[in-house]
Amino acid sequence: MTRLILSLTLLLFVLPVGQEAEAQNRGSSLPGLSAQDVEEMGAEAEVFLGTLRAIRDFALTSEPDSVLWEKAIRGLIKELDDPYADVLTPDQVRAFEEESTGNYAGIGVQITELNEAVTITAVFRNTPADQEGLLVGDRIVAVNGDDARGWSVTEASNRIRGEIGSEVEVEVERDGIEQPIPHRIRRDQVHIPAVTSERIFGDVGYVLLDRVARESAAEVDSVLTELDGVTGLILDLRRNPGGYLDESLNLADLFLDRGSTLVTTRSRTPGGNGQVREESAYARRAARAPNTPLIVLVDRFSASASEIVAGALQDHDRALVIGERTFGKGSVQSVVPLPAEHMIRLTSGEWYTPLGRSLNRPRDREGRVIEPDSIPRFTSEGGRTIWGGGGVFPDVEVRGDTLSSEEQDLLNGSVDAGIPLTQRIQEAAFAVAQEVRDGEIPEAFPQGAAESFIAGLVEDGLDDALLTQNTREYLHWQLERTMYQRLDLVAQSLQTQARRDPVLAKAIELLGQAGNQDELFALVPEAERPSVESQARRQAGDPSSPE
Repeated sequence: MTRLILSLTLLLFVLPVGQEAEAQNRGSSLPGLSAQDVEEMGAEAEVFLGTLRAIRDFALTSEPDSVLWEKAIRGLIKELDDPYADVLTPDQVRAFEEESTGNYAGIGVQITELNEAVTITAVFRNTPADQEGLLVGDRIVAVNGDDARGWSVTEASNRIRGEIGSEVEVEVERDGIEQPIPHRIRRDQVHIPAVTSERIFGDVGYVLLDRVARESAAEVDSVLTELDGVTGLILDLRRNPGGYLDESLNLADLFLDRGSTLVTTRSRTPGGNGQVREESAYARRAARAPNTPLIVLVDRFSASASEIVAGALQDHDRALVIGERTFGKGSVQSVVPLPAEHMIRLTSGEWYTPLGRSLNRPRDREGRVIEPDSIPRFTSEGGRTIWGGGGVFPDVEVRGDTLSSEEQDLLNGSVDAGIPLTQRIQEAAFAVAQEVRDGEIPEAFPQGAAESFIAGLVEDGLDDALLTQNTREYLHWQLERTMYQRLDLVAQSLQTQARRDPVLAKAIELLGQAGNQDELFALVPEAERPSVESQARRQAGDPSSPE
């Protein structure tokens, strides 16, 4: 613990990264720490600073103080054996805040490289771009008078974004208009919703939550009103990396009765000499849609705050969980501001489900899972067996879609031929979507357009032998799903997706047979559930980590 306290103390006094300064006196401490600071920290601090001075003054490879401090910080972080600890630079802080909140300063468009042009593929509602009249399909050709032809998506994005209230001039080419159209747009705060919802397969409510961002619970609450009266609900948390603890509690609170335990946190008391405190959070209001059967979809990338939601609903028998064992990021990360717009992220506690299951799967510093000798067993409020040991074990294990050997050969063949297949699919689907956007929506991707697309791949060097009936069907499916996405037709896109999404398909199948939650559980008797040992072995040692 002494080492940890020393590390934190030093980090609170570090020089700004990139600022070079020389000590005025070689006998004094390095910049950023006074002699009094060092004296208060004790002998370890003197040894630490003496080591830095010796390296600076005598090492064969000369390093400025700023570089030595940066290396010292990285060394301290590494020695914590905390796979989630890190010091974030100002750019990383901004990226972290944007990802976790869904907010950024810009004009409100999504851009993609299509046909060698940076193309607007989505215009978010009630944003500056929407108000100015930018359209899906517009091609960005200039930004602030600079020719943008040939720019990457990243370069265009960096140039379009800026301070709130500032202006940016964006010129776009539009089909049917001979000259580029200039737009002077005032940048503003833009919020990208974290929730996608729709009624699918008749009367099943589907809610996709791609991150637990600020306002996520309010967004889900709003769509539950829109989905009132559905025969069943699906909450899709697959590939959800988590987010804010308070938002995850608000999300679980939507589905659980007032007074229900949501999560228990065991964490270190700040400055408390290693003392651990335990706090529980409880639902504060009546549950939404209490009589509607609910299924939660998870996979190995569902992590952190999303696991809190899945674990709470599973413990209270409010949801059937389908998919794969979740990632197991059941640890609390505290983010502490540092000088010069830096931040440090440290693990400071662990989360436990209402039944006391630890959500945390211990990992070494390389991210490899350290499995326990045994996996504890718990009993839910309704008498169902639920397993602990880190992460959330699904009630029904269904692995996601995997490519057949023929499909893998197709993808490898496209790489060998230098064909960016994913981008080409986007381009072809986008072209068809533009043609039908204001007309009758096709029931499937046009056969002629699909055949033309495949012929183009062969012309560009794809081995014709790779285009079997199965791979042609795969390409057609990808084109159709992407076309509906570009048309913002969520229901049609999901119904197309379900043809190759066994997790979603299983949820639809079960909800079609259950009128309430008890009937849903009865469809999956415990005797038919996969053994927890098989699930644990399947993911043991999996080093993959959500971003």
